[in-house]
Amino acid sequence: MKFFLDTANLNEIRDAATFGIADGVTTNPSLIAKEGGVDFKEHIAAICEIVAGPVSAEVTSQDTEGMLREGRDYAAIAKNVVVKCPLTREGLKATRALSDDGIKVNVTLCFSAGQAIMAAKAGASFISPFIGRLDDIGEDGLVLLQSIIDVYRNYEWKTEVLAASIRHPIHVIEAARMGADIATMPFKVIDQLFNHPLTDKGQAQFLADWHKSGRK
Repeated sequence: MKFFLDTANLNEIRDAATFGIADGVTTNPSLIAKEGGVDFKEHIAAICEIVAGPVSAEVTSQDTEGMLREGRDYAAIAKNVVVKCPLTREGLKATRALSDDGIKVNVTLCFSAGQAIMAAKAGASFISPFIGRLDDIGEDGLVLLQSIIDVYRNYEWKTEVLAASIRHPIHVIEAARMGADIATMPFKVIDQLFNHPLTDKGQAQFLADWHKSGRK
């Protein structure tokens, strides 16, 4: 399973890259807004210089023509830019047109297996089910993720399943158990995946014993 970082913060992306596990980056308008008054295209270009894998840049137009205009503009920033379109009727029209032009599209804001099927049929390179947001309203986002993976396995669609809106390490582990192609997560979740109290305790004990032996 590939790990994408769900952030627009350059420092977090650089840190994740040093671990050797940053396979890509997903951004959205909210994440870009958190970075202050940055120039959008320049910021995406900076991310693409850090990460060689796919970098999602989301359109903000609500009509197909606007999405196409933005999408083609963003795709010209760098060869690893993926255009992010919403799972709306207009968004899927744009997805089909961009895909036909050879531009990779990440279809976002997926909340049902039916929507995921539509996105695959429209030529999406990635489908992003938001599992954490379903959990937030009392539904089980992992059930949706499993349903999409099961459906996609029945066909030869090239759409990769990208588990999004990840809240904690259990989401990552379960997505991996199910066979999701990608998990995109905030930096704090990557940091949490490292942590276990027995690792810390064991490391402290090993070092203490080493120093007691008089070794340097």
